[in-house]
Amino acid sequence: MKAVFSAFLRDESGATAIEYGLIATGIAIAIIGAVSGVGTNLKATFESVKTALTSG
Repeated sequence: MKAVFSAFLRDESGATAIEYGLIATGIAIAIIGAVSGVGTNLKATFESVKTALTSG
């Protein structure tokens, strides 16, 4: 039993999986933030083009 518990404490594969999950989450949050910012700017650009086309 002591050997099993000792092997469990030395096993770091679960910690590595959690670290990769946290990295993936951070990247996803950064991508969502960038796309959201670009989407807002793109919407404003299309609105100005729409206004220019309908008023001209």
